[in-house]
Amino acid sequence: MLFRNRTTQAVSIPEAVGKLKKALSDADAVVIGAGAGLSTAAGFAYSGERFDRYFSDFGAKYGFRDMYSGGFHVLRLPSEEMWAYWSRYIWINRYAPIPRDTYDRLFALVRDKDYFVLTTNVDHCFQKTGFDQKRLFYTQGDYGLWQCSVPCHEKTYDNEGTVRKMVLSQGFAIEADGALTVPEGTTLKTTVPTDYLPVCPVCGKPLTMNLRSDDRFVEDEGWHRAAERYQNFLRTRKGRVLYLELGVGYNTPGIIKYPFWNLTERNPEATYACVSFGDAAAPDEIRDRSIPIDGDIGEILERMKESE
Repeated sequence: MLFRNRTTQAVSIPEAVGKLKKALSDADAVVIGAGAGLSTAAGFAYSGERFDRYFSDFGAKYGFRDMYSGGFHVLRLPSEEMWAYWSRYIWINRYAPIPRDTYDRLFALVRDKDYFVLTTNVDHCFQKTGFDQKRLFYTQGDYGLWQCSVPCHEKTYDNEGTVRKMVLSQGFAIEADGALTVPEGTTLKTTVPTDYLPVCPVCGKPLTMNLRSDDRFVEDEGWHRAAERYQNFLRTRKGRVLYLELGVGYNTPGIIKYPFWNLTERNPEATYACVSFGDAAAPDEIRDRSIPIDGDIGEILERMKESE
């Protein structure tokens, strides 16, 4: 269905939290749609202090001031320097501890519900928090996986071991919990050894990140199994379903936002809820069964927990 008009409901945060809590309590099933805003609320900042802590040397050398811009800039550099940057990037955004407990708050609210998670995030936070892996669909990839850059075959490869060696070779230390630190007096290197560069075991071309950016993205067996489980969940859950959207904007609305609107519109017992700064709205067609909340996700989840 084509939705033409969107409405933001003018309700107070306490009233909205109360409605969301009731919708969650009443729901027979919950479909969570998670976007970048959820991980931002969990502390995954890509600029500021976090950038300075891990990438100040790259920033001073090349003039960029955030991880996202840096990720594009280093693609033009020699592979040894590019992977020095990306190995740091992967480690702190995939293997290091989650900065805040936002995901824990969410899990505490839904762990006893019949839930499924669809996410465009690639940071593995749901698995690290304890969400059932068979109830997750990471549709856009995973920082923890590599694929052939061609690609010559539809398979992905875990990268933790090689990424660990890369960051250690630059002078970092990795704590027992996975935190990345710089020993006192250490001057970090901005290259990795050539023999650490990842290559495809089939064709010998470079491996690259398994992140959806163009038509070369590899959808491996695990991806297809997760997609099938997600579609099966949608087919078999009827009645009071809560479509809970967290931190989803309009960069790729066709993955989570628009499908959630349509699913809610087709099921008269369903409820649509979204929590986001600036993008909390719902189509007029489902306005009476929508809970748009313009606010901080971490704060909203904490309020729900406190009101139990």
